[in-house]
Amino acid sequence: MARIAVGLEYQGSAYAGWQVQPAAPSIQAVTERALGRIAAMPVALVCAGRTDAGVHALNQVAHFDTPALRSLRSWVLGANSELPADVTLTWARPVPPHFHARFSAEARIYRYLILNRTARSALHAQRATWIHRPLDTGAMAQAAGLLTGEHDFSAFRAAGCQARSPVRRLTHLGVVRRGDWVVIEAQANAFLHHMVRNLAGLLIRVGKQDAPPEWAREVLEGRDRTRSAPTAPAAGLYLAGVRYPPAFGLPSRPPEGLLPADRL
Repeated sequence: MARIAVGLEYQGSAYAGWQVQPAAPSIQAVTERALGRIAAMPVALVCAGRTDAGVHALNQVAHFDTPALRSLRSWVLGANSELPADVTLTWARPVPPHFHARFSAEARIYRYLILNRTARSALHAQRATWIHRPLDTGAMAQAAGLLTGEHDFSAFRAAGCQARSPVRRLTHLGVVRRGDWVVIEAQANAFLHHMVRNLAGLLIRVGKQDAPPEWAREVLEGRDRTRSAPTAPAAGLYLAGVRYPPAFGLPSRPPEGLLPADRL
């Protein structure tokens, strides 16, 4: 029995998220079906992070066990011949039996993409969040700096979050502007349900100058979700990459580009 790790890129607009749903399309279902056809037997995938409905991925990582003998090239090309156009297998690697896509991960990187201009986009409506009011990215970056570190992120978790502890170690939260595009990047050991979208919602409110940067610390320390900003839309969120120990030899670095000109 071999264990294979795979990288996935997908546009999540047409899906109910990663996880198999009884009456809705999911990334997991279409990918397991495609890999199962190449293996000539059922395949069960375990992913690094279960993305929600409408959320995208640049480098989702998953693993599966199979007795089927196929070349790595065959797994990639074969699966892609069976997958819909909005889901792509980008790589496949053999991994040892103790590798686990979720529990072996050291960090996860998410990016949130905002189109900040007066006119909405006809091309990227489902792949970015549009905000017509000018955003002060300097203030957003200042607020982001107040949220990094190990904290109780209760103010940034969804009401239905099932995590046992709200404590997470947010090692990076950055904000950069490139022309009309604003990118928020977050890296942590793990994230709570809706945590990145809730962080983005707060930073957007600060960027609109509806709240000062110092409000971020007040919300964090208050640990009350109802006193924070609304959850940012799913369309702007991307699972950019998952970092593993170097011994596994996986392409853990997220792609450098994210903007329409170089990635989308």
